[in-house]
Amino acid sequence: MGTVKEILSELDRWRSRGDRVAMARVVATRRSAPRPVGSKLIVSETGELAGSVSGGCVESEVVEAAREVLAGGEPRLVTFGISDDLALSVGLPCGGEIDVWIDEPDAHLLGQLADVARHEQRAVFFVDLDDGTERLALDGDNAVADELIRSGHSKVVELHGRRVFADVFGPPPRLFVYGAVDTADALCAAARAIGWRAIVADARARFATRERLPNADEVIVAWPEEALAQVAPDHTTAILVLTHDDKFDLPLLIGALASDAYYIGALGSRRNQERRRERLLEAGVDESELERISGPAGLDIGAHTPAETAVSMLAEIMAVRAGRDGGRLRASSGRIHAEVA
Repeated sequence: MGTVKEILSELDRWRSRGDRVAMARVVATRRSAPRPVGSKLIVSETGELAGSVSGGCVESEVVEAAREVLAGGEPRLVTFGISDDLALSVGLPCGGEIDVWIDEPDAHLLGQLADVARHEQRAVFFVDLDDGTERLALDGDNAVADELIRSGHSKVVELHGRRVFADVFGPPPRLFVYGAVDTADALCAAARAIGWRAIVADARARFATRERLPNADEVIVAWPEEALAQVAPDHTTAILVLTHDDKFDLPLLIGALASDAYYIGALGSRRNQERRRERLLEAGVDESELERISGPAGLDIGAHTPAETAVSMLAEIMAVRAGRDGGRLRASSGRIHAEVA
């Protein structure tokens, strides 16, 4: 997704004093790239910088192009090649190419974009790469924008025969864990490390405490139905059930299956998974729906400790989100850095 929060304070400061601002956006990458699509660098008319598009590899060239735009030059799409030596200096195994769009966004649109980032709204900022026209579409404005928002991935698309960069914005992915066990806090720590929001719920107040779950962004003491109503899982939410207790597991899984959550996983042995499956069928869940439940949750990496189990589970969630199988990269012929499905 597009990144503005990391440059928001500088952008607000420059705009408050009336500065014009040029923005460089990574719109495409090939081979290894220091920064993902959607990365941004802004340059004020006084020469201040914020953000990054290449981790330092080609920043000086991008800044020079941005200054030219601020001096009256045309918006431009520039391709930068990153040599193997430069790539090694920023920790990449090899070089690649990045396409960077550089322009001076409309001041009003820039203010709207800052508000979108500040309030974690879902939106798409469209930039026509042929004539430089821009527009902002909020969630619900039109079907094209809504589909892009649901994909969660900024990319170049073709709209009405024109090349357009669709910069997608929204809140971070959410991990909703039911069951305040040891693995829950390890999952929260791992999720927060990659920028996700972690929520833990449990009906047992003595377990669902801040002391036991210091890495959770939110702790909810509630029975499954109430917890699901509070969290309202959507297409950016992954759900994990860790309780090993039918009075919690069954209503939580039934409610999860009625949501748009892109991942639903349950801890437990294969024997427990089969027993739980029978209970869900008895409760009226259609057999085809049960295929959405990943159980036992996680990838087969030989995990034993709560922290290792958390890595296994989060890895599977990430693979599902990216439309990958979660196998070894050495056996894969596709791109290493996958687009989010």
